[in-house]
Amino acid sequence: MSEWMEGLREQLEEPWAPVGRIAGALPLLFVLLVAFGRTEDGWMPFLDGINLIFHEAGHPVFGLLGWETLAILGGTLMQVLVPLLLAGSFWFKRQPLGVALCGQWAGQNLLNIARYMADARAQLLPLVGGGEHDWGILLLQWDLIRKDQILASRIAALGWAIMAGWALWLVLRAVRDRAGAARA
Repeated sequence: MSEWMEGLREQLEEPWAPVGRIAGALPLLFVLLVAFGRTEDGWMPFLDGINLIFHEAGHPVFGLLGWETLAILGGTLMQVLVPLLLAGSFWFKRQPLGVALCGQWAGQNLLNIARYMADARAQLLPLVGGGEHDWGILLLQWDLIRKDQILASRIAALGWAIMAGWALWLVLRAVRDRAGAARA
């Protein structure tokens, strides 16, 4: 086995950092913030501003591959990939709070993506630089434009489920850590 693979295996055998009571509650607070901290039209000013940066960066990054559809989809892909890659980094470092919060961030991005998808026909959302509507183009290309609302609601439901799942995962880790500490 290569030295790199051996190091990776050893890293994955390391114990997870313990989850304290306050850390265990942070993902629950994140869900509440997302649920009640959005504007009337579903925008989270700070977090969605960051998401937008990654979204816009994704177009030229994936555009380098030379496929126009992938360049259009690249914005959405990048805004989900960045939090997932960060979650993976925290996973390898065995830091459960970072994993959970980045996993939730990916789920929150799905709410943002659903909002954009739901606008595919109406195209009322303000776009950066007044550009073309990614999901309007993609759903037309895939002959799914009439299903924009259905697809958006399913993506939003998935986003909420992901955020809740990561919150539950961390709470369970915190409970297990506290029970283990009580036994010791």
